[in-house]
Amino acid sequence: MATAAVQVPSYNRVEPGSKQLIPATYPNTNALPEVDFNKITSEWLGKLNNALSGQDYDAFKYLFFRGSSWRDQLGLSWDYHTLNGPEKIISFLKSRPNGNRIESIQIDNSKFKPHASPVDFNGKINSVAAFLTIETDIGRGRGIVRLLEDKEDGGKWKAFTLFTAMHELKGHEETVRNNRPNGVDHGGKPGRKNWQERRTAMENFDGEIEPTVLILGAGQGGLTSAARLQQLGIPTLIIDRNPRIGDNWRNRYHQLVLHDPVWYDHLPYVPFPSHWPIFTPKDKLAEWFESYARLLELNVWTQTNLESVNWDGSKRQWTVNLERKKTDGTVEKRTLHPRHVIQATGHSGEMSFPKIKGMDDFKGDRLCHSSQFKGANSNSEGKRAIVVGCCNSGHDIAQDFYEHGYDVTIVQRSSTYVMSSKAGLDVLLAGLYEEGGPDTEDADLIFMSIPNPMLKRMHVDATKEISRRDADLQAGLEKAGFKLDSGPDESGFFMKYFQRGGGYYIDVGCSQLIIDGKIKVKQGQEITEVKPQGLLFADGTELKADEIVFATGYQNMRGTARKIFGDEIADQVKDVWGFDEEGELRTMWRRTGHPGFWFFGGNLALCRYFSRMLALQIKAMEEGLMNYEDP
Repeated sequence: MATAAVQVPSYNRVEPGSKQLIPATYPNTNALPEVDFNKITSEWLGKLNNALSGQDYDAFKYLFFRGSSWRDQLGLSWDYHTLNGPEKIISFLKSRPNGNRIESIQIDNSKFKPHASPVDFNGKINSVAAFLTIETDIGRGRGIVRLLEDKEDGGKWKAFTLFTAMHELKGHEETVRNNRPNGVDHGGKPGRKNWQERRTAMENFDGEIEPTVLILGAGQGGLTSAARLQQLGIPTLIIDRNPRIGDNWRNRYHQLVLHDPVWYDHLPYVPFPSHWPIFTPKDKLAEWFESYARLLELNVWTQTNLESVNWDGSKRQWTVNLERKKTDGTVEKRTLHPRHVIQATGHSGEMSFPKIKGMDDFKGDRLCHSSQFKGANSNSEGKRAIVVGCCNSGHDIAQDFYEHGYDVTIVQRSSTYVMSSKAGLDVLLAGLYEEGGPDTEDADLIFMSIPNPMLKRMHVDATKEISRRDADLQAGLEKAGFKLDSGPDESGFFMKYFQRGGGYYIDVGCSQLIIDGKIKVKQGQEITEVKPQGLLFADGTELKADEIVFATGYQNMRGTARKIFGDEIADQVKDVWGFDEEGELRTMWRRTGHPGFWFFGGNLALCRYFSRMLALQIKAMEEGLMNYEDP
């Protein structure tokens, strides 16, 4: 007898091929006693360093909890790993063909001394936590360890989480602070060029100069990765089809404002100034991107189209043909031979625009995807608008329509995770990304030190707290017929973002309009046909509309790769986003499966952090420290 297929709820849906991330389990341990934090950390690190230097990997059984994790970014290997439990740690270390790369791990007392720190959201399970400095055979980095007493093993102190991350390569440090450039070459040298002449030649890649790295897209991904590469001395060129840097934000819908706060959104090297608003309007961000590129002397060619691209496996380089419209209006053709191409064309890929019967017959004023929506029209009292999709863009667009006098209906086909902006900030980012919080680099280190399975477990509790604070909001939405969920396994916003890149709304006002009936909801019905004057639904009802906007998201970045690079390249690269077997995000900011090809995307915070990690991998390859095939 055939069994019916189990339908996965939309809030638990994952990207194709992605693993369902299982929340970690909190440890069963004693309450933190009055102890010497520095002594406990020093003694544990002494044992760890002895085990590493002596390759006594079996000792790790006595250094890590059964449910522990060692999360590593480029320290143990040229990849990202979360090794769950002593057995996985031991197996991984024994499998390394050249042995362990980490030479020593020491306490970093420069900012924070070893201290008590919770490993759970509610602060009931406290650990001894310490910031660390990492030394490997080729680089230096930072980390964090959290130690707990194992009451099942005589109260021995063991690691519950260990995080290690490469931050610089020895002999190839960034040109910052004590390593900053001189800026001038004194002396009597005939024909010596000044800064502006040198800058113009570099920006245009005049003469025999070739970029080592070509980046497609001048958004946050392209700019931050170029900034990191430049500080490592890697000649890099960004190309973008738009007339100006920042147009990828400037050309979006009229009322768009970032939903993440300023403290979370700083870019590398040049943080936002102290007067910057908490939430950045899109046009202000676009202006900042232009200024950022000028200040950091990034090489950006706007109004440039990629005409063809081919990979030569024997030479390990690309042949790229470009058409560039220069500032004087002339058009030039250029052929470049970068060794690396970074696709930084956005967090996702091509727009996901459903093909529905009757679309070509719509007689209203506008039917478009949210990425094509520039804003509601003025003087539109009494006009009818339908927004299909209930994530951030859908809500913002519906609110824009309402504020311009439209009769608005938002179509919700499944369910949405909703949290107020205030509750989200106060619960999820408090203590890390806030006024007076840690330096951004330290906040990033703390956030990244939490393995994703443990982060998911913590966010189950965080989501409960947000729901408690947003109880009236959620009750009002449900009464209005808007269907809510709590994210994957009730873990809320972050995990929905990581797992599928959507399905949530950070409320900045639209929810109250829905509660008050000022924006109507059509829930749980698929669209069967676009009629000349509106939409027909599966339940037989029809909604009239003068304008229809499909806020239906975007496809996987791999689809964009296929469109740009063709099937041969796209078939070799792996799927993007979602989780791998260890709980790390797939393919993004790491090797894709095709030499010389990289994916780069994410919000401003992820771009800030992982731009360093990607740049280190490319620099290591260029200096002969890493081969693409290295495990």
